[in-house]
Amino acid sequence: MRTKPTPYAPHAPYDDDIPYALHPTPIPFADPWSYELVFPHDPRGPRIARTTLRAVLGAHELTELSYRAELLTSELTTNSVRHAQGHAGVRLQWRHPVLRVSVWDLSPDLPKPYRPAVGVEAEAGRGMAILELVADRWGGCAIGEGELGSGGKTIWFELALST
Repeated sequence: MRTKPTPYAPHAPYDDDIPYALHPTPIPFADPWSYELVFPHDPRGPRIARTTLRAVLGAHELTELSYRAELLTSELTTNSVRHAQGHAGVRLQWRHPVLRVSVWDLSPDLPKPYRPAVGVEAEAGRGMAILELVADRWGGCAIGEGELGSGGKTIWFELALST
């Protein structure tokens, strides 16, 4: 049975079976945290990754970073679905005042360096340009042999909270 929040926690979330006082205290704003989402090789994956990212950043009061983070996450996860086989993943890491988003997949092929030669009518080829222009920092690396198979790659970007 649901009850109203107690007067000492009027806007706090609550659970049907656990009194609010037994829930852990939220992580302080400047403390580090991370979340990870693994999704199958499916065209819905990028949308799910963006929605998850938006929810996490909103919950941690980092909506200032949402637009850029969603745009870049969309680009990287779409590339994973288009150019790699198998599942992929997104990891969000907060190290105040920097958000790092890493996208990994099972393709060992690192993206080609940015080239501004894409024509205005082209339907693809702008992802690295967007990453270069929007991210504060970015990079990538190959993943060695592991439990997920024979290699892959991680592409990451960082966005700093303005002070």
